[in-house]
Amino acid sequence: MYWGKIIGTLAGLAMRNPWAAAAGFILGHQFDRGFADRYRLFEKQGADISRVSEDFVQALFQTMGHLTKIDGRVSEDEIRSARMVMHRLSLNPAQVRRAIGWFDAGKRPGFPLVQKMRELRRVSARSAADRLTFVRLLLEVVLAKDRLKKEERALIWKICTELGIGRVELAQLEAMIRAQKGFKRSPAGDADAVRVRQAYDALGVSSDATNDEVKKAYRRLMNKNHPDKISGSNPGADVIAEAERRTREVRSAYEMLKARRSIR
Repeated sequence: MYWGKIIGTLAGLAMRNPWAAAAGFILGHQFDRGFADRYRLFEKQGADISRVSEDFVQALFQTMGHLTKIDGRVSEDEIRSARMVMHRLSLNPAQVRRAIGWFDAGKRPGFPLVQKMRELRRVSARSAADRLTFVRLLLEVVLAKDRLKKEERALIWKICTELGIGRVELAQLEAMIRAQKGFKRSPAGDADAVRVRQAYDALGVSSDATNDEVKKAYRRLMNKNHPDKISGSNPGADVIAEAERRTREVRSAYEMLKARRSIR
C-alpha cells in the first residue's frame, strides 16, 4: 500500500518545502499502514460476512435504498452492486425478497436515518468491526458510480458519525474500494472477470443466481459427471477422461465462486 506516501509527498512538494514533503511522506506512510491493517481485517471478515443478523441486513438495505435515492435516481450500477451484496450475504430467495422490500422502503421520503443508525448501533452492530462492515457494504454500492455528489457524501458522513467511524477510517474504506474498482478495470481485472464469467458458465448459472442455486448446480453437475457415477456402464477410456476433465472444471468453478460469494 503506497498511495498515501505518494499523495502526502506530492502535497508537501507543492508547498515548495522539503520539510513539508518529508512530513507528507511520513503521514502518508501512517495512512498506508492503517490502510493495510484495515484491508487485512476485511479479508479476515470476508469468511464471516454471511453471519450478520437480520436486524443488520434490514438496516443495511433500508439505508442503502435511502442513500442511493438521495440524488434523485437509483442507477443500474447501484442496483447491480446491491444485488451482489445480497449474494455475498448468502441471502436465500425469501431473504432477497425482504431485502428488496427494505431497499424500497428506504427510498421513500421521511426515512428516519438517524433513528435507524442509533438503533443499529444499540442492537445489532455493537462491535467496531460490524459497523465498519456496514459502511463498507454501503460504499461498495454507492461507489459503483464514478462520482459521489455533495449530498451523498454528507449523508455518508452522517451515517459514520452515528456509528462512531472517523474520517480517517472512512477515507481508508473509500481508498480500498476505489483501488479494487481500479483493479477490475485494469487488464488483470479484465482477465479476472473473464475467469469469473467462465466459472458461472461452467456451472450453467448466471451471475444473478442465488448462493443456493449455485450450490445446487454444483451438486447436480458433480453427481452427473463424476467418473464414479458412470463406471457401472463400462465406459470407454475417452468417456472417463472427459468425465474427469468436466469434474475438475466444475469443482474449480465452484471453488472460485464459493470464495467470491462467501458461500458456506
